[in-house]
Amino acid sequence: MPVVTWDHVHLRSPDPEATAAWLRDVLGGEIVRGPGRIDVKLGGANIFIAPLEPNKPMNPPPPHPHQGLDHIGLTVKDIDAVAAEIKAKGVEFTREPTTIRPGVRVCFIRGPENISVELLERDKKYT
Repeated sequence: MPVVTWDHVHLRSPDPEATAAWLRDVLGGEIVRGPGRIDVKLGGANIFIAPLEPNKPMNPPPPHPHQGLDHIGLTVKDIDAVAAEIKAKGVEFTREPTTIRPGVRVCFIRGPENISVELLERDKKYT
């Protein structure tokens, strides 16, 4: 079996600068600029943000629910405090913080380009 590790998530955006700024300002990512691109280091992963190609047709995002990638999930500590902090920044919640099973609390927020982002907190005594 091959051994794999995460390298990156690749997004396309009509405004890569705004997408990177949202990931920095809301989730604490670090913007890294390289020749012809903008990346964000977030939670130990790289997010590559590519601009839309001019004059090339793009499909709209699929309506929810759909097959394929559903959301990205990020672990946080003290989900209620994090939720309050980002709600004060105007972030839209599609699901408020809730306990889904003992030791696991989640919420969902709408990110740039309608990306669904899950924030979750795991209580180590249940893992």
